[in-house]
Amino acid sequence: MRRREFVAGLVLALPIGARAQQTIPTIGYLGPESPTRFASRVKAFQDGLAEAGYVESRNLKIEYRWAEGQYDRLPSLVEDLVQQQVAVIVAPGGAPVGLAAKSATTTIPIVFEMGGDPIRLGVVDNLSRPGGNITGISSLSVEVGPKRLELLHELVPTASTMAVVVNPTSPTAKSQLSNLQETANALGLKLQILQGSTEEDFVLIFASLAQLSLTGVGGLVFTSDPFFANRSEQLAALAVRHGVPAVHQSRDFPIAGGLVSFGGSFVTSHRQAGVYTGRILKGEKPGDLPVQQVTKVELLINARTAQTLGIKVPAALLARADEVIE
Repeated sequence: MRRREFVAGLVLALPIGARAQQTIPTIGYLGPESPTRFASRVKAFQDGLAEAGYVESRNLKIEYRWAEGQYDRLPSLVEDLVQQQVAVIVAPGGAPVGLAAKSATTTIPIVFEMGGDPIRLGVVDNLSRPGGNITGISSLSVEVGPKRLELLHELVPTASTMAVVVNPTSPTAKSQLSNLQETANALGLKLQILQGSTEEDFVLIFASLAQLSLTGVGGLVFTSDPFFANRSEQLAALAVRHGVPAVHQSRDFPIAGGLVSFGGSFVTSHRQAGVYTGRILKGEKPGDLPVQQVTKVELLINARTAQTLGIKVPAALLARADEVIE
């Protein structure tokens, strides 16, 4: 028997599952932002894939689709991945991405990653057994939004009014504002609501804060939203330039010079999304994998910025911080 026939016979003798493993699987990655803004999150996701035994360009191909911060592009981008017949669709970075993926297919497995409650948002009906073709990772970034207002009140206790920036296109905008208003009432604070859904809006927001500060607005709270999370450095630069005490969900904000951040660990949630994707590639059904809730939250304080702003950070708050930037 010739060598080529012998090798072909060996391949045909393999079980069907083993033969399938000879083909490198392709997954689709639906990114809400640009590759540059999402680089640290992609790295965490790839680390999770590696834990599950998959390395891009070695035994896995990834088709990336980027919405560049424009949520209205998500449906067409995910439809393209469906047409490509990818093995798994990864939908990280918030509720808009997960909802777009869910609307596009009921057959291709989906792994979402978001900061809100996936049941309340209608992504799944049950956390322990989501069923169907979808599962994922949920952090506490949305739920801890009111805590950001409390933190800002601790840092600027004499302020009677705080400004809140919300993205009106976010599916969690209404519930976040409701929760913040409830907390403001308990603290005896008034809220000034500002809207931002484009980068051009940021300039107007900070320009208006200069006027609002004259009426007693003492600081700024950013609601949880991937559009804000992925522009942490830009927002920190604006806050520093305008001398605004501000609190944000992402640790990148105080690292870039903003005052404080409090939110879920995106490194943990994106890495776990990678692990789940790998498990599905190995044959597990997404509907049988419980939605994982990342309970780790991080508090970062930029003490240098606080000093510049003339804010005395309470010792108890410094002791609670996961990291203090001196």
